[in-house]
Amino acid sequence: MFPETFAETWIDQLTKPGDIVLDPFSGRGTTAFQSMLMGRTPIACDVNDVAYCVTRAKTQAPALPVLRRRLTVLERDFSLAAWSRRAGQMPEFFQYAYCRKTLSQILYLRDSLKWRTSDVDCMIAGLILGALHGETEKSPSYLSNQMPRTISTKPAYSVRFWRKRGFTAPERDTFELLRKQAAFRYESPPPRGEAWVFHRDMRQLPWVSEEFPGPVRLVVTSPPYLDVTNFEEDQWLRLWFLGGPPYPTRGRISRDDRYERPDAYWSFIADMWRMLGSLVASDGHVVIRMGGRGIPSEEMVAKLTASSQFARRPIRLLYKNSSELKGRQTDAFRPGTKGCLTEIDCHFRFSN
Repeated sequence: MFPETFAETWIDQLTKPGDIVLDPFSGRGTTAFQSMLMGRTPIACDVNDVAYCVTRAKTQAPALPVLRRRLTVLERDFSLAAWSRRAGQMPEFFQYAYCRKTLSQILYLRDSLKWRTSDVDCMIAGLILGALHGETEKSPSYLSNQMPRTISTKPAYSVRFWRKRGFTAPERDTFELLRKQAAFRYESPPPRGEAWVFHRDMRQLPWVSEEFPGPVRLVVTSPPYLDVTNFEEDQWLRLWFLGGPPYPTRGRISRDDRYERPDAYWSFIADMWRMLGSLVASDGHVVIRMGGRGIPSEEMVAKLTASSQFARRPIRLLYKNSSELKGRQTDAFRPGTKGCLTEIDCHFRFSN
């Protein structure tokens, strides 16, 4: 994830109010949300359910009174006795991850929320995704036993981790936590304006370009990193809540999550450039943050620049920068793991 300041800096420098900003790998919706805050019009896309849900919740937020009414109805219709039986039938991981009441509420909401079609339910689902797991010992804002907030650790590893340390799931009321989270999220009013959020592979964006409100002036994005992480596998618990299976998967949603072979990865990046070449305005800008394991930053810049030729339009690299990643949260749960140690930022511009 890149911070809001990264998107803010480039949006401020390269666009004016009303311009269209695209992120074809929307992730947590940072680019889209920051664009709306700055009076720009965002287009966001992601093939992953979690990314789509969170991005849509951020950019199409319902009014807070409507959200509160929906929570009241959901809580009124919840039967602890009925859902507690379902909770008792869940795999071992879930018995350790959540106390019985919390798990019962989570199962009920998983079954009840129509997050794909309702903006209100999408916001509630987004709030749950943020609270589904995290560092419970440090904050009461999470529903789970002690876990990283960024990734969902594997079931067998998690159970061993909790047993060894004697960790137990905290007593949490999901509805109460959701009301607190909603109050916190709405302390500042949601941004105004419209957003176009697509739930699809980025290669398919040209197929729906007639729905765009105009030409894309700026792209600010971060594609999957080379041989670093697998979003589908690392976000398996959030994906489960949105309707997926109760265990980690690979390749069920997308094959683009983690490329371990450089040739396949750069072919994927070439597909990204083909898509951008058909969508970005004649003098538009593309800002990319990317990283990888086992590849020097200068080589990464060179390969990204070379692959930009697949856009089939004149394009120039105007700026490049590399930085070191520090303080990865997973080190506390899986000491000694090696992920991405460096990232690069590159700014390209198409020419007429």
